Amino acid sequence: MAKERIILGVDPGTTIMGFGLIKVVGKKMEFLQMNELLLQKYKDPYTKLKLIFERTIELIDTYHPDEMALEAPFYGKNVQSMLKLGRAQGVAMAAGLSRQLVITEYMPKKIKMAITGNGNASKEQVAGMLKSTLGLKELPKNLDATDGLAAAVCHFYNSGKLETGKSYSGWDSFVKQNQNRVKK
Repeated sequence: MAKERIILGVDPGTTIMGFGLIKVVGKKMEFLQMNELLLQKYKDPYTKLKLIFERTIELIDTYHPDEMALEAPFYGKNVQSMLKLGRAQGVAMAAGLSRQLVITEYMPKKIKMAITGNGNASKEQVAGMLKSTLGLKELPKNLDATDGLAAAVCHFYNSGKLETGKSYSGWDSFVKQNQNRVKK
């Protein structure tokens, strides 16, 4: 019987936190849920962090994920925005760690590349590919939810890889670099 696991994907944010859950059985993934936590009505930054922590704990306690994938904050033009995102991510990580989850971070370009094959894809392209891949009936108004789901799907696609960070110029290159791993 194939091993089953659940992956929680989170797109941390201080305005909107997106999240998605998939169930993996063997080599197949199944959509469980995606949604968002709307935080724009709260002015106090500490209240926002508390709500991110509580919602993440609630998701973990409800769905019992085995692993958590987070979109890593990226440096834009505004250092203050990055600091806020880092705090939101840290709080979500703390929630996962408090429940002994394995946590993996992915850069936005890596997530986009895993989902669409293009590291510069738009949010709409990522959402469209997820809709097609997972058979979603409709997409949410805010695409932060699909960003969270994309982190989970990216983690699924990157699970079980022999090694990360290697690149191959073709099949021959792959075989040559991995021939010691093949059982005879």
